[in-house]
Amino acid sequence: MTATPVIPAEKARPARRAPRARSKSWWVPYVFLAIPLAMFLMWVIGPMIYSFYLSLTNWDGVSAPKLIGLRNYVRLFNDRVFWIAIANNAKWVVSFITAPVILGLALAMVLNRNIPGAKGIKSAFYSPYIIAPVVIGLIWGWMYQPANGLFNSVLRAVGVTDPPGWLADPRLATWCIIAAAIWRQVGYVMTLYLAGLQGVDPSLIDASMVDGANPWQAFRHVIWPLLSPVTVVVVVISIIDSLRSFDLVFVMTRGGPANSSSVLANMMYIEAFNNYKMGYGAAIAVVLFLISAGFIFIYLWQTLRSELEY
Repeated sequence: MTATPVIPAEKARPARRAPRARSKSWWVPYVFLAIPLAMFLMWVIGPMIYSFYLSLTNWDGVSAPKLIGLRNYVRLFNDRVFWIAIANNAKWVVSFITAPVILGLALAMVLNRNIPGAKGIKSAFYSPYIIAPVVIGLIWGWMYQPANGLFNSVLRAVGVTDPPGWLADPRLATWCIIAAAIWRQVGYVMTLYLAGLQGVDPSLIDASMVDGANPWQAFRHVIWPLLSPVTVVVVVISIIDSLRSFDLVFVMTRGGPANSSSVLANMMYIEAFNNYKMGYGAAIAVVLFLISAGFIFIYLWQTLRSELEY
């Protein structure tokens, strides 16, 4: 006899859940999102697109803009002041990614220890960053005065009979303004590194000391690699701050003497609002935006790549 095959019973399927009723107020989150998005489009994206359009026009700010194509850019790249401003912006970038980073990191390493009065010292170094750049420019401008300024008074007191003109000297004007900007920036960089040092495990440093490392070796091989994410942020912020430098230059020299301290932001302002060449000023703004966007893109690419590696 042949055995009758046993047909397995069909498994019971789980009952489907009834679809959840859509909330009557589903649109509320979109309303809260739409308000800041609309403001961002109105105050950031809109003016940005309009600036690109104005850079292709000849406009004095009063009459109707007249399209002239790329003539503003051709004129810009043949402008001697533009290349002076580019060179000065390069000086700002190099200075901002060296001096504030080194000084801020050194201060953070010292003040990260339990020393008497550390909180007061931190506040003293950070306080210049919360002062308006216009005020800093006025204060440092007074100190740079050739006749009665602080620096020349000190130099005369120690026997220097012919002190420099500082802001009146084309060779020194840019570096004098950068010095004032670095004085303001150091405290901010110090604060960022202090926050980064809080995430460094002290046991790693102690282990390196047990293995025979001296303080410099412990910093170089343990602390500095762990601070690399903070360093990337510090460098990018410093580059962006250096590229948009305007307040100190405008207050202290207005780009002089003879355009020797001019930067792109200052040149843009003068051409647009003093010379009433809005299209030409917009072209300078577009170039400045593209330079800044290049650094921001590199930062985002590095950040995304590091996150993907983890």
